[in-house]
Amino acid sequence: MSFYMVYITANSQEEAEKIALRVIDENLAACANVLGPMVSIFSWKGDLQRKEEVAMLLKTTERKVARLTKRITTLHSYDCPCVVAWPIQHGNGDFLEWLKTETGGQ
Repeated sequence: MSFYMVYITANSQEEAEKIALRVIDENLAACANVLGPMVSIFSWKGDLQRKEEVAMLLKTTERKVARLTKRITTLHSYDCPCVVAWPIQHGNGDFLEWLKTETGGQ
């Protein structure tokens, strides 16, 4: 079984926590780390933007990444939310077993 770390940004702490609670309750992710405020600088529709956002790390299985991504986009306030995932190459075996259990073993 393969495991993934999913990174998203949110408009606020409240939005990040709302998304985290929903996707964990729906067994799409095992846990979330909501990180403090940060500054994001990006171009959006040709305009340079500077915005305070909150980052979040979610842990899930490879089989859940597509469904998790889709669910985040439906819950998110942004038109085009940042949702990116990368494989977890190594880790604490007990933690990875817990992650597997919490996501329904898929």
